[in-house]
Amino acid sequence: MKKSLARLDLNLLSTLQLLLQEQSVSKTAKKLNVTPSTVSKSLTKLRDWFDDPLFVKTPQGLRPTTLAQSMSQDLSDWLQIGSQLLAMRNDNKPEGVQFNLTIESPLLLLMFNALSQEIYRTYPAAKIKVKNWDYDSLESIIQGETDIGFTGRESHPRSKESLDLLPYFIDFEVLFHDSPVIFLHKDHPALQQDWDLEAFLQYPHINIVWEKSESWALDEVLAENGLTRNVALTMASFEQSLFMAAQSGHDMITTAPQYCQQYTQQLHPDLICLPIPLEAEAHAKLSIPFTMIWHKRNGHNPKIQWLKETIKQLYCQ
Repeated sequence: MKKSLARLDLNLLSTLQLLLQEQSVSKTAKKLNVTPSTVSKSLTKLRDWFDDPLFVKTPQGLRPTTLAQSMSQDLSDWLQIGSQLLAMRNDNKPEGVQFNLTIESPLLLLMFNALSQEIYRTYPAAKIKVKNWDYDSLESIIQGETDIGFTGRESHPRSKESLDLLPYFIDFEVLFHDSPVIFLHKDHPALQQDWDLEAFLQYPHINIVWEKSESWALDEVLAENGLTRNVALTMASFEQSLFMAAQSGHDMITTAPQYCQQYTQQLHPDLICLPIPLEAEAHAKLSIPFTMIWHKRNGHNPKIQWLKETIKQLYCQ
């Protein structure tokens, strides 16, 4: 028999959310400033409404049932939306808002300070969790563990990181385009000769593993002309490859997005930036669309809408 929502005390959903977080009646009661008996009575009403135990007692505390666990993300989103709707009629700021972001690094180090200030200005009590973009980040968005991801994709038609290959239930918006460039030490011997494709291929490269792949669009473009890079060293991130390139006493070079110049100017002033010596047609295949990515289910979530607009205002240039 279908139950009417009007018969459910919506305040019980706040209790349910806290029970999911605390997995303890006593801790939930303390958070709500009520007695454990009051929380137990609320849990009884919730169990009756959902026709499910919702929680099972274990030595480690309350363990949510499959149904309760499946409601966790939607319940959190619903209560946040409710807080934001209430905030529209007064000057109170929504409390308990959680932002989960995944951002490519070192772009994270360059952009997050301004973004965090905007978040705290609008949501003074917000909690923010930030992770580096990696191989599992898209799955994190799909599972609802990440609100928005921000990373570079690839333009090469055969790339596995093309925007065209994103799942249909993922939405995205390109904020700006960047290009890969070469970074090398200021005393590198390449700076004493003509910078051309021959010089570019002459020296050993520091590569990175990107989403579990050791090759990227540049390698595809070179392969089209029967050429390959001499990869002498493979690192886990742009920060690591730039750090190694900034060391003296070797003749290696590395490739990273052009925005990394801001990062190297602050931390690695001995690095020089040069273009990749390729024709314009090849460069077009290397263009990096830096993209904001979210799940379609969040398309009308007020928190996500605000976050998208804020990111666009800050970085869409």
